Amino acid sequence: MNIVCIGGGPAGLYFALLMKKQDPAHRITVVERNRPYDTFGWGVVFSDQTLGNLVGADEPTARAILQSFNHWDDIDVFFKGEKVTSGGHGFCGIGRKRLLNILQQRCEELGVELVFELDVADDQELAARYQADLVIASDGLNSRIRKRYDATFRPQVEARRCRFVWLGTTKKFDAFTFAFKETEHGWFQAHIYQYDGDTSTFIVETPEDVWQRAGIDKMSQEEGVAFCERLFADQLDGHGLMSNSPHLRGSAMWITFPRIVCAEWVHWNGGVPVVLMGDAAHTAHYSIGSGTKLALEDAIELARCCGAAATLPEALVAYEQARAVEVLKIQSAAKNSMEWFENVARYTAMEAPQFAYSMLTRSQRLSHENLRLRDPRYVAGFEDWYARRACAQAGCEPPQQAAPPMLTPFRLRGVTLKNRIVVSPMAQYSAVDGVPGDYHLVHLGARALGGAAMVFAEMTCVSADARITPACPGMYAPEHTAAWKRIVDFVHASSSAKIALQLGHAGAKGSTRPMWDGIDLPLDQGNWPLVAASEQQYLAGVSQVAHAATEADMARIEQDFVRATRAAAEAGFDWIELHCAHGYLLSSFISPLTNHRSDEYGGSLENRCRYPLRVLRAMRAAWPDERPISVRISAHDWVEGGITPDDAVHVARLFKEAGADMIDCSSGQVSKRERPVYGRMFQTPFADRVRNEANIPTIAVGSIFEADHANSIVAAGRADLCAVGRPHLANPAWTLTEAARIGFTAIEWPKQYLPGKLQLERNLERERQLAAAGAGLTPQQVAAKLLEG
Repeated sequence: MNIVCIGGGPAGLYFALLMKKQDPAHRITVVERNRPYDTFGWGVVFSDQTLGNLVGADEPTARAILQSFNHWDDIDVFFKGEKVTSGGHGFCGIGRKRLLNILQQRCEELGVELVFELDVADDQELAARYQADLVIASDGLNSRIRKRYDATFRPQVEARRCRFVWLGTTKKFDAFTFAFKETEHGWFQAHIYQYDGDTSTFIVETPEDVWQRAGIDKMSQEEGVAFCERLFADQLDGHGLMSNSPHLRGSAMWITFPRIVCAEWVHWNGGVPVVLMGDAAHTAHYSIGSGTKLALEDAIELARCCGAAATLPEALVAYEQARAVEVLKIQSAAKNSMEWFENVARYTAMEAPQFAYSMLTRSQRLSHENLRLRDPRYVAGFEDWYARRACAQAGCEPPQQAAPPMLTPFRLRGVTLKNRIVVSPMAQYSAVDGVPGDYHLVHLGARALGGAAMVFAEMTCVSADARITPACPGMYAPEHTAAWKRIVDFVHASSSAKIALQLGHAGAKGSTRPMWDGIDLPLDQGNWPLVAASEQQYLAGVSQVAHAATEADMARIEQDFVRATRAAAEAGFDWIELHCAHGYLLSSFISPLTNHRSDEYGGSLENRCRYPLRVLRAMRAAWPDERPISVRISAHDWVEGGITPDDAVHVARLFKEAGADMIDCSSGQVSKRERPVYGRMFQTPFADRVRNEANIPTIAVGSIFEADHANSIVAAGRADLCAVGRPHLANPAWTLTEAARIGFTAIEWPKQYLPGKLQLERNLERERQLAAAGAGLTPQQVAAKLLEG
């Protein structure tokens, strides 16, 4: 093939040398608009894993790169006068100019033609000149080629909210260093790493509004550099900062990061196909150092596909399919990391150990157990600090063995939970005339015995016409109170768990069948009238039409909630939760998708929250002062024009002022038009924002299914409690099992089950030992050894 690469950065050069190595008969030309050996930027960072990929692709290049690297294992975080260090991270830094020189020299060795100082305006004219079969658009984040074929590539280019500047210093740093500084204008942070024997990269970053308040937008380049030198004098130890962009005037060297995502990567124009690679196809925020990694791995994959496929079209389809998935994973992690740094002020109320932990785990690719593998000593020290802090908050003595974060106590008002795991309220559709029976006793009792700190009963309805289905439990008659008291008494007598009641009203989603008979479908017969904030039909053309609540309706329903609250106290519940999520009645007032009222209960967010807040205040007055009330909200409607996470923070503040002690952060189920983005812990960012912006404790919920998830969430201060639902349906003793799985044995078990505890711990310890000793064994061999006992 004849191949032309437009852009002489890492992507184009590395692909060129790999293809030439694969088949010397290829004619490959790399065209670069700059002069030979010109470059911009200071240094780039690779992980040890990326280095391994380079060794596998071309060992001579990898060897030359390795010889030029500065390697480190530690990350240092400087915050509020403290330094927190964690190790085992395995990063390498290399000067960008040195990296390009190595790639250029390797290209020349292999016979790749390098053409400099040629600014390409027309890729097809260039392709015709070189009789190219393939054009690689590796011309960077401002790619002309991507813009030319915008209709094909459909790029999303989003300018982010921080300003940052690339600087350098002669101060040598022996760790990847993050420094955070508070000023009268707001917070600044520096990302610092050494990349050769003499120089370190020094990136300074701050939100746009802070940058403007500090007046940097009006400073000359020299004044801006001097400002940074004064701000980070503690880290520089007398060394200066340098800019390598003398051509940029004043504040122009401070730029915003463009997040680029392309829908397609290949343009077929009836002749020579054009393929995006590197920053032209995607960007990943510098805070996880993956831009150059992605570019080189693009090159590796495209070269592999070209060598393996029978035809060029097959190769390009395979390349796009493979890389689009891998890049999306990295971009998702990079987005999490980027948003953390954009919102540093959200976390600055934390103490230094937790702030550093939050920063380390910001991308959600690095978890509690990942950190333990990298640096057991760091994690052990953090767990000891966290456990002591948690015990002080709960008013109890610290344990002899520091518990992992999810197993530390937590106190709210007069209720102390023994750990941070709660069983989510999950509809069971098994009540008769609203009365919970033996099924509920076994269901909730088993999970109370299973190690969770608290079990939530499913949404319990405050009147017969508030039920979702005829099989939903209620709290509106004396027999309901008595039945619930029987269950509460069992939980208190047989376990150390607490038990909570979630109170709600189905609104427009009521009078339906149990889930297994057709979710959200109306009853065949025996339907009852429905009420909502505004006239509404949940399933268009299918559901009953709910009428808009009148003032008389609202007064009656408010009293229903008060009566149910008093009954919950009489039954002995430790905690109650008000359900204001998922499109049920109170949620229908909050969301603009379902509230179209023109009175004082409609319009602004404050007005839409007015009635739910009125109900909460009435419940708080009826509920014992020493017992907590949480509120479940839909923190995101996942529909344009609906509730957003920004709104959720405001909603949480309003509920806090009205007497809520905690916010249970769920999302969705308000409209069938929703388009949620699922994934592990996918709703945790909502709990994080509410907790750290509205300054109220939160419950995280949604695809939390491992101890590692819960430990990471709690330790990083993203939530105070983790609600685990479906895993508890599969295993009532999920909490006890997960504690054993991570090797924590100092956890209370029911005395009747202690033989099972010992057996489980022995089995899991044997699995861990086999896993450690079984490197190179197939899964079948490991299974065989386990069976051998």
